[in-house]
Amino acid sequence: MSEQPARPTLALIASEAGVSQATVSKVLNGRTDVAAATRERVADLLRTHNYLAPGGRRARRSGLVDLVIGGLDSPWAVEILRGVEAECAERGVGTVVSLVRDDDARPSSWTSLTTMHDSDGVILVTSRMTSQQRQQLERAGVALVVIDPVDMPDTDLASVGATNWAGGLAATEHLISLGHRRIGVIGGPREMLCTQARIDGYRAALERAGIEFDRRLIRYGDFRHEGGFTASRELLGLEERPTSIFAGSDQQAMGAYEAARQADLQVPRDLSVVGFDDLPLCQWLSPPLTTVRQPLEEMGRLAARALFSQLDGEPLVSPRVELATELRVRLSTAPPRPAA
Repeated sequence: MSEQPARPTLALIASEAGVSQATVSKVLNGRTDVAAATRERVADLLRTHNYLAPGGRRARRSGLVDLVIGGLDSPWAVEILRGVEAECAERGVGTVVSLVRDDDARPSSWTSLTTMHDSDGVILVTSRMTSQQRQQLERAGVALVVIDPVDMPDTDLASVGATNWAGGLAATEHLISLGHRRIGVIGGPREMLCTQARIDGYRAALERAGIEFDRRLIRYGDFRHEGGFTASRELLGLEERPTSIFAGSDQQAMGAYEAARQADLQVPRDLSVVGFDDLPLCQWLSPPLTTVRQPLEEMGRLAARALFSQLDGEPLVSPRVELATELRVRLSTAPPRPAA
């Protein structure tokens, strides 16, 4: 097995520049009490060796940030991207979008990020990662922030999300307040933290209202239209079908609309539907969708800010940040029709 090249040290840089280690340290810290010619010589060597300062920060910046995401065919992803790009643009930093399949950030993806365009940092969206992959980024001096992580291999990993439990609670309590007792729920992928939190909020609302939890009313999807359609057809095919459905995403709620239409049911007369996300098109659906708003664009902005804080060596107040959700009531929910 070939040995990894040794990481350049402060002593090596000082020796090649013909100066003291204290002088190299001054250049690294942006001190002005170094002669211009000396500062330029030291800076050139730091760039040549791609020297990593203590804490893993690079001595130079590429001016690029990678947004790693499972796909851009979702309006949800577009809103996240909008926030990241807006924050980066304000700082004069470019954004490179890297797509991974099956929501799986494979090691080859990290290799391309760290070697092909020398990224300063990575914002990873709803993708899996391992401790080994994170260590690979740290060794390369690349900062990392995760939006809606699938799981959390490290508790100190910087991440941004929404109050998913509170959102699931609010959606279900709204339906209960209208008189619904048979409430179906469609989560996203079973293993995702946000899916678990939203369904836990759903169960808490049922418990508070004294409604028995029925596992037959739970389905899992993929946060997309097709998953919502398939799960809704299954729920509506039950002998005692639900009178309402809480979908774990707006796209799944749109799938529920189509399943209801094919079953000759009207929303909300025969079936109330609540979504999650509050995508811009929700108010233009027929009927406009009641949904739980999570501030997607602001989540993207906040993730970028957390990334820049790491690059600037600033300590994070908290590794995990959750932005508040809010129920937006529109016309897709109504009291259930009396039994015939």
